[in-house]
Amino acid sequence: MSRRTLLNRFGMGLGGMALSEMLASGAEKGVMGGNHVAPKAKRIIYLFMSGGPSQVDLLDYKPLLNQRHGEQLPDSVRGAQRLTGMSGNQSSIPLVGSPFKFSQHGESGAWFSELLPHTASIADDLCVVKSMFTEAINHGPGVTFLQTGSQIAGRPSFGSWLSYGLGQENANLPSFVVLITKDKTGQPLGSHLWGGGFLPSKHQGVLFRAAKDPVLYLGNPAGVSEGSRRMMLDRLKELHEHQFAGTPDVEIQNRIDHYEMAYRMQSSIPEATGIEEEPESVLDLYGPDVKTPGTFAANCLQARRMAERGVRFIQLYHQDWDHHGGLPGALPKLCKETDQAAAGLVRDLKQRGMLEDTLVVWGGEFGRTNYCQGKIQPNFGRDHHPRCFSLWMAGGGVKPGTVHGETCEFGYNVVSGGVHVHDFHATLLHLLGIDHERLTYRFQGRRFRLTDVHGHVVKELLV
Repeated sequence: MSRRTLLNRFGMGLGGMALSEMLASGAEKGVMGGNHVAPKAKRIIYLFMSGGPSQVDLLDYKPLLNQRHGEQLPDSVRGAQRLTGMSGNQSSIPLVGSPFKFSQHGESGAWFSELLPHTASIADDLCVVKSMFTEAINHGPGVTFLQTGSQIAGRPSFGSWLSYGLGQENANLPSFVVLITKDKTGQPLGSHLWGGGFLPSKHQGVLFRAAKDPVLYLGNPAGVSEGSRRMMLDRLKELHEHQFAGTPDVEIQNRIDHYEMAYRMQSSIPEATGIEEEPESVLDLYGPDVKTPGTFAANCLQARRMAERGVRFIQLYHQDWDHHGGLPGALPKLCKETDQAAAGLVRDLKQRGMLEDTLVVWGGEFGRTNYCQGKIQPNFGRDHHPRCFSLWMAGGGVKPGTVHGETCEFGYNVVSGGVHVHDFHATLLHLLGIDHERLTYRFQGRRFRLTDVHGHVVKELLV
C-alpha cells in the first residue's frame, strides 16, 4: 500500500490533503530549464485595447492635420497601400485633424492628448513607441497577430509560450490569466487569442469571469467535504495513470494536472482575487470603478494581485476602440474608463517595488487613419491603419521617460525606428530572458516559434 493510499484510507483524506499541498508547493519548470539571457522582467501585464485606438488623437501629435483639415491626402503619402473596403470605396480621402488638445509631459517632452491626463502624469515611467507597424488591416487577423505572432488562428498565444518555456512560478495559480472588461461591445474576442494552439493544453490561458466569483465551482457541492473531494481526485488520478500506462498520450497527464490545479484553486483563487484588505489609498489609485467586479479598473487591480502571486502573464482586454464613426464622443468615454486605472496600475507596482521586474504594455492591434471615414462631419470616424500605430510600455527593463520612433508629419508612415509585430515579440521575450529563436516547438514536421522566422530585438527600447 502506497503512502498516499494509507493516508487517505486511515486519515479520512486529511493526510492526503496535506501531502497534496506539499507536492504542490514547488513551481513547475518549463522546457528551457533556465533563461537564455539575463532577464529584466519576471512577468507581463498586457493591457490590450481591442479595436485599434487612434494614435493621432492620443499619443502621436500631428498639428499638420489640423492645418490641412479637409484637404485631400496626397497620393505621394499614401502610395500603393492596401486599404480596407471601407476606405477603398471612398471617392475622396479628406484629412481630419484631432479635436483634442495635446501638451508635452515629463523630461522626455512626450506629447499626450488631454484625454489621457493620468497617463501623462506618469510620462517619466513610460516608454512610448510611435513606430509600431503590422500587415493586418482587419480586426480578427490584427488581434490574432499581436497575441500569437500569426494572423491565422491556431498558433499558441504569447502567454502560452511563456508558460511552456519558463514554467509555473506558483503551483497554486495558473501561469496565464485572462481578464475581459464586462458589458463591452465591439469586435468579438475568441478563446484562440489565449489558447495553447499546438502546445500541451495545460499552457492555455485561464479566463476569469467578470463576476464576484471569477472561477466557477470553487466551492464543493452540498454534502461533499474537502476530504471526500480529495479522495475522489486521487481515485480519478489512479484511473488516468492506468490509462496513460496503456496509452502514453501527454494530454492524459495534462488532464491530471488540470484536475489538480482546479483543486488547489479552490483555496488560492478566493485569496488572490479578494480585495477586502486593500487599503483605500490603493483603491483610489485605480479610480471609482475598482470595487465593481469586471470593470477595467477592477481587472487592473486583479492583475497586480496576480502578478505579486507569481502569475507570469496577465492579459486584460478592453473592447470598443473601433471608431469608424462617432469618434469625438466615443473616444473620451473609452479613455475615462481606462486612463486612471492603467496609470494607477503602474503607480501601484512602482510603490511596491514591483515595476522593475514587471513589464506593463498598453496598446491595440493597429492604429487609425489620418483621414476621415466618409465625409467630414462633427461626429467623424477613422478607418484602420496598419502602417503606423502607438503603444506604451513601463517597467521590466524598458527605458523610462523615452519616446521611440517617428512617423511622418501626416502621421501616415513610419520614418524612423520602425518596430514590427515580430520585433515587438522578440523584444518582450528578450526582457523575460528568452532568445526568441531558441524557444521552439516541433509540430507537423517543423519547428515553430512565436516570431516564426522573423523578428529582432529592438535594443534601443532597453535599459
